[in-house]
Amino acid sequence: MSLIPFDDRDGFIWMDGQMLPWREAKVHVLTHGLHYASSVFEGERAYNGQVFKLAEHSQRLIRSAGLLGFALPYDRATLDQATDAVLQANGVRDGYVRPVAWRGSEMMGVSARHNRIHVAIACWAWPSYFDADARMAGLRLTVSKWHRPAPETAPTQSKAAGLYMISTLSKHAAEDEGWDDALMLDHRGQVAEASAANIFLVIDGALHTPTPECFLDGITRQTVIELAREMGLSVTERAIDPSEFARASEVFLTGTAAEVTPVRQIGDWHFTPGAVCQQVIAAYDRAVGK
Repeated sequence: MSLIPFDDRDGFIWMDGQMLPWREAKVHVLTHGLHYASSVFEGERAYNGQVFKLAEHSQRLIRSAGLLGFALPYDRATLDQATDAVLQANGVRDGYVRPVAWRGSEMMGVSARHNRIHVAIACWAWPSYFDADARMAGLRLTVSKWHRPAPETAPTQSKAAGLYMISTLSKHAAEDEGWDDALMLDHRGQVAEASAANIFLVIDGALHTPTPECFLDGITRQTVIELAREMGLSVTERAIDPSEFARASEVFLTGTAAEVTPVRQIGDWHFTPGAVCQQVIAAYDRAVGK
């Protein structure tokens, strides 16, 4: 498969207050964010030229940085304006937006109190993962050996780069064995999420989803909960034991990239994507303006 590397593309990236040609948006190899994971980011989706829930994403980027002990040099309104400008500069209407913030290179060591905080925003065209038929076929997940850490061991409510290391390990291991993704349990052995998406179970027509105590409470997750309740579906956030997949008739994932994607298998458990998945997908597609 021929890939276009992300460091060699045409277009523009907003970086530290300036709109730079894509290839000129660079950082030094001795940047603190690379060595010590002092970096946070967002994943955003643009539909018809507008990022869905942009204000919430920008505010979460600011909050994530705060949880890692640094403050962004831009407020939410500035980040929102920069995001709109990046989409316009690149001519992207349906695409993915990646804001990222990190500590720079002034100090190289665990302590980095005086490092400059950098912020960049990039975007690229990205249509939906699946057409309607392919989406309803559902994904196949294995169970990862890696668990989400306890909230007292990591800043689990931050969208921090370092927390995604075990996501990459889990995803790669799943793909190596022929699965689409991996289910990650939490530090207690209860259901947490997929490698980069939240999870919902349909049990007796009602939605059940893990309480986000040690993983990110996704903006898509929050949106789906609101939409489901508006449709009259019962939604319960609670601890879920993996054995409860035996009671689930449907399972789906939610996330900026995944949107709402059904699951047909997790390990030895099998599900049939059906009416509830279809209703939630339709409601979400209407909400984002698809």
